[in-house]
Amino acid sequence: MLGAVRHGGYIPWDDDADVAFLRPEYEKFRKTCKTELDKSRFYFQDHRNTEGYRWGYGKLRRRNTLFLREHQEHLPYKQGVFIDIFPLDGVPDNYILRSMKNLECFCVRKILWSKVGKIAENNFWKRQIYKILDKIPERKIFRYYSRMVHGANKTKTKMVRILMFPTPNDEGGYYRCWYENSEEIAFEGKIFYGIKDYDSYLSFKFGDYMELPPVEKRKVHPVSALKL
Repeated sequence: MLGAVRHGGYIPWDDDADVAFLRPEYEKFRKTCKTELDKSRFYFQDHRNTEGYRWGYGKLRRRNTLFLREHQEHLPYKQGVFIDIFPLDGVPDNYILRSMKNLECFCVRKILWSKVGKIAENNFWKRQIYKILDKIPERKIFRYYSRMVHGANKTKTKMVRILMFPTPNDEGGYYRCWYENSEEIAFEGKIFYGIKDYDSYLSFKFGDYMELPPVEKRKVHPVSALKL
């Protein structure tokens, strides 16, 4: 959305695109990938179909490509060029309860990250903590995560978030209505559906979103190997 509104397409220094679905739509997409996806060109990954996959969201990847993230070379699955597919789950509308949920999400996310963090982290003591967290069996982590997802969708809350991805500010979530109301927007000369009230969404997430960030904050994903 930021790229579409501010640049008319890709943010010049960015290197990926993300798609977010409310949980029911994510599950529909995941199911449809099993039967409708062009398997000769693409494959879909998440922790339920890919052994060793450590993230609480999916990736749609292109076959016969490589996008190997730095410090993730040892992960035991194919790592082609990808689009992140994020599921949005409900979080409490009460700020205090939502802050507690944010802490829970942080802890589970760091446990999942531990297999990378024990290598990537520069601080010696933090690396040791990640090594300990990495001893927790994956099946137990994702069993706990599944319970989180189930509990998050028992009732329809006003606020949602990606449970296993940090939120951009202290609010700990986004308004569900942003993802329920879409309209067409141009991106690289093609028409896609995006958030109708994009101004409220982008202001909430980035503040003055039309102002370019300083050069030192224009982040990219460090890669050790790339094949297109």
